[in-house]
Amino acid sequence: MSTQASTSGSVNEARGRSSAEDVEDSRTHFRVCRFIIETGVKLGMRSVPMATACVLYHRFFQSASLQVYEPYLVAMSAIYLAGKVEEQHLRTRDIINVCHRYFHPESEPLELDGKFWELRDSIVQCELLILRQLNFQVCFEHPHKYLLHYLLSVRSLLNRHAWSRTPIAETALAVLKDSYHGSVCVRREPQHLALTSLYLALQTYGVELPRGELEWWQVVCADITKAQIETIMSELLQLYDMEAKCT
Repeated sequence: MSTQASTSGSVNEARGRSSAEDVEDSRTHFRVCRFIIETGVKLGMRSVPMATACVLYHRFFQSASLQVYEPYLVAMSAIYLAGKVEEQHLRTRDIINVCHRYFHPESEPLELDGKFWELRDSIVQCELLILRQLNFQVCFEHPHKYLLHYLLSVRSLLNRHAWSRTPIAETALAVLKDSYHGSVCVRREPQHLALTSLYLALQTYGVELPRGELEWWQVVCADITKAQIETIMSELLQLYDMEAKCT
């Protein structure tokens, strides 16, 4: 009996430790993706290349460990690779300088010395590692085009004044952008993520759409259920809770 109790206690302790590690890993990924997005803005990246960089990062760590690979180096390489994939090429020197300024706001740009070239080589080598880890599958379908389509559909259901006085489009786009801070962006179908971002924006402002035989979301996206919307919405809201804990 005592042996069983001891074994049970050890299992529970291991589960608790694993759960705590998962939470800390999620916080790390959140911080690093915030770094990717803020760095991408300073580099003048468009929204889709930034999204690709985040997806590359999340895909990589689906099968890699934070204990083995430096997440910020992977992030820098993901930014560099995303620029190539989305045809918005970025110079490694610009990426290095902007990232260096992110961590050292008061410092001068790095000199072209041994430290600079060592970091540049690390970024290039890590880029090759990401490509191998993802089996060179680095082109992704993003939710942005679906969200644009859904926004146009919803806009046609509202009168002009109701649409203009509530920032539904801006909020939905902001929610979609924020989704890339977590792995929800790689675990969910892009059209489902787009629709849920819009659904959450409409709920935020209490906007109700005309009802027919089907709900509006069933009309624009036939392969999603209310349960799926609520699950994805819960995951998105968890990211905002994570943001409060990571500041």
